[in-house]
Amino acid sequence: MIPFFIFVILFFAVPALIGYLFRNIDESTRSLPFYWVSGQVLLWAVFQLLCVPFILLAQPFSKVVLYFNLLTAILLAISLIYLLYRSCHHLRRTAKHPNIVSLSSPKRKSASLLWGLFFLLLIFQLVMAIFYAYEEGDDAFYVAISTIAVDADSMYIKLPYTGGTTGLSARHGLAPFPIWIAYLARMSGIPAVTTAQIAAPLVLITMAYAIYYLIGKILLADRTHMIPFFMILTEIIVIFGGYSVYSAENFLLVRTAQGKAVIANIILPFIILLLLITLNKIHNSVKPGITLWFLLALTAVAGCLCSTLGTILTCMLFGIVGLCTAFSYRKWWILFPLTACCILPLGYALLYFMME
Repeated sequence: MIPFFIFVILFFAVPALIGYLFRNIDESTRSLPFYWVSGQVLLWAVFQLLCVPFILLAQPFSKVVLYFNLLTAILLAISLIYLLYRSCHHLRRTAKHPNIVSLSSPKRKSASLLWGLFFLLLIFQLVMAIFYAYEEGDDAFYVAISTIAVDADSMYIKLPYTGGTTGLSARHGLAPFPIWIAYLARMSGIPAVTTAQIAAPLVLITMAYAIYYLIGKILLADRTHMIPFFMILTEIIVIFGGYSVYSAENFLLVRTAQGKAVIANIILPFIILLLLITLNKIHNSVKPGITLWFLLALTAVAGCLCSTLGTILTCMLFGIVGLCTAFSYRKWWILFPLTACCILPLGYALLYFMME
């Protein structure tokens, strides 16, 4: 149980604490699911910015682990200081207004039943992901990369099929999501194959639904009683989404710990969530803060960690939303921060073409 406990700390507690740095983005995002996802996105972006140079310089995997732990500790310390400051400020304000009591309305019985059904379906998917882990062909490559990184302390210099020496592939070296899986395995002590096939899917599937919940809160802001219906409908679509081996639903349940599954089910939906928040602010004549633009840029970098296609897909999404917003609201200034969010992904795309 100790490796599992360490894994939970690395994949839930640490990102949730670090994500508290983004609490001021919007009133609707002040919740644990948003802190958790945004904190993990920040860690993914930091890992991408750190890991790619080490891969290009053929440095050992242990150096990535060392420096990433150092950066994570710094971010965690900053977040804890900020959390302490906010807590002290809240206590002082409560002391000045002791009669203010926050009242919460009781949940209706029907809503409780619907949420119970949602969690039953979620548990069903998680159980199936554990006991019916599908042996997908790409795992012979990606899981082997993670295993080699942990056991041989090297990154992308050994063939995952034979163990022989090979040159760096730009397609895989610039999107080192398997190395992040190897990092979780090294830190927790869980074997890399178990981390990729069992441990990581449990958290990633839950994280995907956390993002869908946050999207539902925005889309159904005036009809919050419909949120459990929205979540159950989302689960049904995912469960019966295996009409193709290339569908996003199939990737979520079958290839969960592969980078292309993460970009399809976590990164792009999270960008859509952030863009919805941005458009709501613009619609209400409120200018988005720099923290929101910063998180959008970090999410685009996290997409590059998952797949080299992340360099194109994230920029395309920014471009489409930016142009539609500029024409609809006559807010041409939005094109400039969205373009700035694309600088690093475009840099990785340029580096990819140079290496190829």
